[in-house]
Amino acid sequence: MSVDEARLLAPEPMVFVDLETSGANFANDRIIEVGLVEVDSTGVREWSVLVNPEVPLSPFITSLTGISEAMLRPAPTFRQIAHELLERLRGRLFVAHNARFDYGFLKGEFGRIGVDFRQPSLCTVKLSRKLYPQHHRHNLDTLVERHGLTAGGGRHRALADARLLWSLWQCWHRQLPAAMVRDAVEAIVGRPELPPQLDPAALDDLPEAPGAYAFYGEDGRLLLARRSDNLRRQVLGHFAAGSRDKALYRDAWRTEWREAAGELGARLHELRYARSAPPTTSAKATGSGGTAGHLPPAKELCSWQLHSPASGDCRLRLVFADEMDFAVADDLFGMYTNRREAQRSLRVLAEAHQLCQKQVGIEQAVAACSAYRQKNCRGACVGKESLLQHGARLMSALARLKIRSWPYRGPVALIERDDFGMRQDIHVVDRWRLLGTVQDDAGLQTLLAAGPSRQDFDPEVYRIVSRTLNTGKVVVRPVNALSP
Repeated sequence: MSVDEARLLAPEPMVFVDLETSGANFANDRIIEVGLVEVDSTGVREWSVLVNPEVPLSPFITSLTGISEAMLRPAPTFRQIAHELLERLRGRLFVAHNARFDYGFLKGEFGRIGVDFRQPSLCTVKLSRKLYPQHHRHNLDTLVERHGLTAGGGRHRALADARLLWSLWQCWHRQLPAAMVRDAVEAIVGRPELPPQLDPAALDDLPEAPGAYAFYGEDGRLLLARRSDNLRRQVLGHFAAGSRDKALYRDAWRTEWREAAGELGARLHELRYARSAPPTTSAKATGSGGTAGHLPPAKELCSWQLHSPASGDCRLRLVFADEMDFAVADDLFGMYTNRREAQRSLRVLAEAHQLCQKQVGIEQAVAACSAYRQKNCRGACVGKESLLQHGARLMSALARLKIRSWPYRGPVALIERDDFGMRQDIHVVDRWRLLGTVQDDAGLQTLLAAGPSRQDFDPEVYRIVSRTLNTGKVVVRPVNALSP
């Protein structure tokens, strides 16, 4: 390869990386092989090494990779290769297929020996999707077949797969304009010009994972709190050329973020950030999804409760959260921050469904209600519609507002896992109250040892958890089934 070709294919130093591991769990599994293809203006170099993981190797991994425990026993440990590996990676764009996997494992291994590993990374799955959006599948086997590549040395060995990525990179440059590939890379890697007052190191560890984030001003005021299914992409996107948030660029002095296994955790983190803001924080700060920044006092939070003083006669009365536990009360409809909002909502509902304003309690008219006189009531107030019929229509109109009673006998763990099976969040909830979020059994026991929750009923937590249960995307386990 000529110098000009090398500069075209590698406008910056790059390293194509593949790892073989003892499993897919960052916490428990270890790297067993590293394969690198280093590319820069001086040429192409290869390096590979087996790594003793110091943990047992499963027959499945041996069958998949051909790597056995006997091969790994005399191999160096990660600590022994760390210095040379770091030197080979340093100052290069880290390129891998499903880069989050390889980068995450390396970061974990370096972290165990006290090294803070940070490097710009490029995922070739994402790059393939951006360059060839007409295709739906972008796993490595599919790309090898689609582009007619040869897997020399076989698949599922680190150096062989790293070579495939380098071949894929060259293939894309033969098929597409270099500028198109370069623009797609920049869009994925996301290296925007950050505000000078914002510490860039604070953003280096942003994961390509779900979660929530917050920006704060110089005075500590919350400027923005949002959730995302990709923290790195969305946070850096605020400062990308052509779409820069000028106000945020000017005012942001500090950022925080919290990773989550999925959407439930991201929503709950976003709520925590929003709730941490003082009441004067702007509406923009509470971000996406319309999440309320502040919980109304329990004495103001209210709901309509349905009761029947006589057979077939359905009436509504306003009840307050400081009088009863909304999580276990029956026949509650809607949640409102105060009496005025509840009454306004009921009036809108009555008008939309031609309900009798006397019968639902909006008016205390002796005869016909005002809605009947305006021909927007079917006459329950004057006997033209039976109370049974009106009650049935009222219940139908209220149906979508019904507050679900807590459907379990006690606290439950909502277990949420990410798409790669590498992160697990255990959200412990009791009577729609979030007790906390932990990652393992030890954290769960610590949380439960704190005793019953004394939190007030939180309408936002109720909405978030209730919607999640409706989707069926989390595993629900009674807490006593998880306790020793």
